[in-house]
Amino acid sequence: MDGVLLQAKPAGVTSHDVVAAVRRGLPRGTKVGHAGTLDPFATGLLLVLSGRATKLAPRFVGLDKRYVTDVSLAVVTDTGDREGEPIERHDPPGADELERRLAGLRGEVELPVPTASAVKVGGERAYKLHRRGVAVEMPVRRSRVDALELVSYEDGVARLDLQVGSGTYVRAIATALGGHCVSLRRTEVGPFRVEEADPDRLLGPEEALARL
Repeated sequence: MDGVLLQAKPAGVTSHDVVAAVRRGLPRGTKVGHAGTLDPFATGLLLVLSGRATKLAPRFVGLDKRYVTDVSLAVVTDTGDREGEPIERHDPPGADELERRLAGLRGEVELPVPTASAVKVGGERAYKLHRRGVAVEMPVRRSRVDALELVSYEDGVARLDLQVGSGTYVRAIATALGGHCVSLRRTEVGPFRVEEADPDRLLGPEEALARL
């Protein structure tokens, strides 16, 4: 049972939930992990590694990611997504202003890590501090945004198609644009696409590595 499973995560469950469901279907004691967390509200491709393939996690965690997201540009939330509390309301920008903001976020950019993230601050996960109402100064992370394209813009909601380097928070990009993620779907992880997701198909380690 060594290999990589391409899973299509639904909204409302954690990446850990998906891993647990896969583990229940494998022989007892089989190691299972994933190669990159998706937020509970997000959907899309999750790479799940099983058996000896879990040792290959570093090869898959660092792959580029592609997402499609809907960003409401009228409200900024404290988490950068729809589950957070509104902290700022304003009129959405015009099309020209939106393109100016998008242009400033392409390439190498520095963005604060969202408060509701797994990054440790003072030895504790940031999302745990956020849940307790503890205000902390989040670190700034250098991110690589290879593509950031406007698919549509209507009623203050921009649909974006973006390709980013590993470790980039799409919620941070939404906040930098002056809004928050209403929806988020991961469509690609390196050469793997969400259209290939099949819970019954296990890619052997050699087959999966050959695609990198």
